[in-house]
Amino acid sequence: MIEDKNPQRTSIAQLGEFGLIEHLTKNFQINQTSTLKGIGDDAAVLNFKDKKTIVSTDLLIEGVHFDLAYMPLKHLGYKAVVVNVSDICAMNAKATQITVSIAVSNRFPLEALEELYEGIALAANEYKVDLIGGDTTSSQKGMIISITVIGEADENEIVYRNGAKATDLLVVTGDIGAAYMGLQVLEREKQVFQVNPNSQPDLDAYTYLIERQLKPEARKDVRTLLHALEIKPTSMIDISDGLSSEIIHLCKQSKVGCNLYEDKLPLDPQFINVCEEFDIDSTTVAINGGEDYELLFTIPIDNFEKIKGNPNFTIIGHMTEETEGIHLVTRANTKIPLKARGWNALSE
Repeated sequence: MIEDKNPQRTSIAQLGEFGLIEHLTKNFQINQTSTLKGIGDDAAVLNFKDKKTIVSTDLLIEGVHFDLAYMPLKHLGYKAVVVNVSDICAMNAKATQITVSIAVSNRFPLEALEELYEGIALAANEYKVDLIGGDTTSSQKGMIISITVIGEADENEIVYRNGAKATDLLVVTGDIGAAYMGLQVLEREKQVFQVNPNSQPDLDAYTYLIERQLKPEARKDVRTLLHALEIKPTSMIDISDGLSSEIIHLCKQSKVGCNLYEDKLPLDPQFINVCEEFDIDSTTVAINGGEDYELLFTIPIDNFEKIKGNPNFTIIGHMTEETEGIHLVTRANTKIPLKARGWNALSE
């Protein structure tokens, strides 16, 4: 929390819009053969030949989606790219290009934007996506970031939300709930800091949770892992709004029901400890938390042998006939209707 009292502050107005874009994007490399022309002309030119093109876009608004009190700008830039790439991963496709548009008020100097773009560049490098354009403009207050991501896939590889069958297994990657608890820790430390600005937080016990909140990763590896196992999901979605919300999306789109088993939820030990510390029920957080950016997908039941025991995946339930509804089966073996309480409701 130690701040440089005299940081260098270069006014953005000194550069002008084109000068600013040129300054912020000069170090971005082109990685994809499909990028014929990136930044520097009226529009980008892409060539996907015989692949299908996948496009997704996201808007991040200061005070709604992020709080700069504890979200470093570099992390914000990284996360803004990741949450978009995750949507492409959820289509079983490969992200290839991004456009980045930002609106900022005059309280942000050039140095702040350089830090933001450093994070964007790190993510672009990690996920091998090319920055091919965007826009910068001023805002009356705060910061707004809009990122569009473009991806590619063979037509037969693409996985939608609406293909789940009543006998399919429900599978999740990684572990869930940690990002939400990371946010709770950060919010708590922010309150402490506001009361006593000299207090230095000791966050060693929360490193995994905080990383899951401030520097999530998109599961670009899952496509390769599933390909190697010769498994093609019947439906897939990424976990941005919370597991229960995403399950309901899959069920509604596929016209099926679901039984989710409480005792199968993959929870990190640090997550369980911090839920106890905060006196919050770990299952409630795990199914409603959000922002984990893991992938949730369904596979035919005859793929069970291929996936069981694989450390990357956990079978957490199975789909049913639509008439059976969408339920959480508790450890006590009672069925509770699954509701989409999601990220927003939990954090109000």
